[in-house]
Amino acid sequence: MKSRPGKQDLQSADYISMPMTIKGAFSKFLCAVIFFITPIFFIVPDSVLAHDDAILSNIKLANTRDDLFAYFKVENAFNEKNIQAIENGIPTSFTFYVTLFKTTSSLLDTKITDIKTCATIKYNSMKQEYTVVCQWKDAPALITKSFDEAKTWMSEVDNLRVVSLNRLIKGDKYRIRMKAELEKVTLPLALHYVFFFVSYWDFETDWYVIDFTY
Repeated sequence: MKSRPGKQDLQSADYISMPMTIKGAFSKFLCAVIFFITPIFFIVPDSVLAHDDAILSNIKLANTRDDLFAYFKVENAFNEKNIQAIENGIPTSFTFYVTLFKTTSSLLDTKITDIKTCATIKYNSMKQEYTVVCQWKDAPALITKSFDEAKTWMSEVDNLRVVSLNRLIKGDKYRIRMKAELEKVTLPLALHYVFFFVSYWDFETDWYVIDFTY
């Protein structure tokens, strides 16, 4: 899916000092990072100020002894059209992309891992229940009668394992890029007239970038 005209392709910033091991630059919507990350100043692109655009927020990196994890949230992911589709029982998926590179002084960065995962929601009108499957979670489907709760499950990515720390080299520089988009759906013919303006429920965030030194 192509970015909408006028949107900046990358959003990035530097960040503040904390007693951590990974140092580097963060994206605009970073919160304080729990384990490894250091420092922050924010750059606010014009596109981020548009309230109807989907954006990533609450971006964090954290680690256990063995692995690096990513956390983030998608804001403004739901609108009248995609809510209408969900309420009509159409399975709807948010797709999340996270890519980790080892950066060098040349233009040829080395890709270490490339993650594509998704969250899918399906409404059962008979039971009045929402089922959400988060592909990155090693857990059963989540079921609720609350749409607000289902929306939270759909839009918050937590404990997404990015890479094993033994694949990183002390002192080397790395870059993580992440974004989210609404996966296009195939509508039943009977619903084509209801959802004629299908593009109005699409969304795609900008790429968000974190540069760090391990």
